[in-house]
Amino acid sequence: MLSKKNKEALFNPLSKDNPVLVQILGICSTLAVTASMEPAIVMGISVIAVMALSNVIISFIRKSIPTTIRIIVQLVVVAALVIIVQQFLIAFDYDVSKQLSVFIGLIITNCILMGRLEAFALNNRPWPSFLDGIGNGLGYTIILVIVAAVRELFGSGTLMGFQVIPQWCYDHGYENNGLMILPPMALITVACIIWVHRARNPELMEN
Repeated sequence: MLSKKNKEALFNPLSKDNPVLVQILGICSTLAVTASMEPAIVMGISVIAVMALSNVIISFIRKSIPTTIRIIVQLVVVAALVIIVQQFLIAFDYDVSKQLSVFIGLIITNCILMGRLEAFALNNRPWPSFLDGIGNGLGYTIILVIVAAVRELFGSGTLMGFQVIPQWCYDHGYENNGLMILPPMALITVACIIWVHRARNPELMEN
């Protein structure tokens, strides 16, 4: 079930080949949905689901897809899955679906997802493609959650909406950093994470 190749497909995107930190993909949604943890987690789970299922579907039909229309076929598959995810969110978590707004719909054009369909699912069997989708989705989600945790903690003093910084800190003059919930701070936070990651993995600088 988990051969060396399958393990690499599942675990490499978590760090060694992380789509955000190494490939520098998915930055737009990382900036947009990480002001707090709840929408970031929901966005991450949505991307994992769409990526894993679309990888499997494209892998199953890869031999019957004409080369000239493969991008269109991929978009149709992804769009159908995104619509299902969007309707599920509206039905079961309407408030978060409003926070995410158009960004769930923009999963259709997520460069991580389209890249994995083109580079992996079209050339591999369904099981490895499923693992690749899960791995890359998790790698993306981990960064989303880390960025959201930093921004929410220092920008609002909360995590998942629960007060973390005690009231006595505010009584003694502490104030939340309003800059942290603005999009530019998401970019700076991601840049700092990339810097730390590459400092700990110097071999990435050689690629």
